[in-house]
Amino acid sequence: MTQRVYNFSAGPAVLPLPVLEQVAREMLALPGVGASILEISHRSGAFLPIIEDAEKNLRQLLSIPDDYAVLFLQGGGRLQFSMVPMNLLAPGQVADYILTGSWGNDALKEAKKAGQTRIAWDGKAAHYDRLPSREDLDLEPQAAYVHFTSNETIQGVQFAAEPEVGDVPLVCDASSDFLSRPLPIRKYGLLYACAQKNAGPAGVTVVIIRKDLLKRSDPKLPGYLNYDVHAQNNSMWNTPPTFSVYVLKLITEWLLGDVGGLEAMHARNKEKARLLYDEIQRSGGFYAGHAQPNCRSLMNVTFRLPSDELTAQFVSEAKQRGLTELKGHRSVGGIRASIYNAMPTAGVEALRDFMEEFRRKNQE
Repeated sequence: MTQRVYNFSAGPAVLPLPVLEQVAREMLALPGVGASILEISHRSGAFLPIIEDAEKNLRQLLSIPDDYAVLFLQGGGRLQFSMVPMNLLAPGQVADYILTGSWGNDALKEAKKAGQTRIAWDGKAAHYDRLPSREDLDLEPQAAYVHFTSNETIQGVQFAAEPEVGDVPLVCDASSDFLSRPLPIRKYGLLYACAQKNAGPAGVTVVIIRKDLLKRSDPKLPGYLNYDVHAQNNSMWNTPPTFSVYVLKLITEWLLGDVGGLEAMHARNKEKARLLYDEIQRSGGFYAGHAQPNCRSLMNVTFRLPSDELTAQFVSEAKQRGLTELKGHRSVGGIRASIYNAMPTAGVEALRDFMEEFRRKNQE
């Protein structure tokens, strides 16, 4: 198959076409280097400007202050589920977790292995179709940190604004909406995101941490699990994921140049999501959204059809139209359309048109 489909995968996900084209052009030899990005030393004069530019671009896009460190790590979000409590949760302290879906629950499971935790709110009773109000949160004022997941890919719920947690450091798993919108970084103590949704291919995880929190890292921690070690070594304590960092740099350049920054990206993402949510609303119940309207994700549009048979038929016919990876997660079912930054508006319009056509043919 040589014709590109519209790939609605939750991750690894669609990448910007200009970035893929540049990667293809430079795969055999980086300009002026004569070797592939896959072949050069991470300490070479060819790679160091790449990782430095990746950090510089992230700082520009997100207005990251100088008193925050930017780290490029490996292990994905799941390693951060462990590293966060290992570094920030001291003996005798407790960490609060806000549970809004599957990934928040997985983060809590790992944190329990490292220290004492509390559940500040759990949306399980409503099948994780909503987010807590400020009054819903049961927060411990002396907590080591409060952890939340900004966007739950499986349930399709997303925080439009950060939960208010007072002076307690706010920790965020932003893996699935990182770089999709501007963020007030100073509201966060630590923010982490695996790249394979909006920021690049699998392999690199970005951690943005307030530098005073680095003092909490116990020197007895194994080196790779210690944030302070990575910060002191500029993400070079071990060999970083060079290819993934290179693609991340290209994506940040695309966001700054072609897109025009995160405000423009956010506006584009809101319009793409509106196209699908409007069709769900028009369907008269044929398409039933999982998330409550005021909590709906701009990244992952989740909905159900009237029966499992129609769901299977929808996925099959959509694939024939070049609309792929639409089957919902096994824990929720239904359909999940992931429309990250790189999904073009034309792809969302094609899905919207197919949804309307499918509904007209099958609605009783």
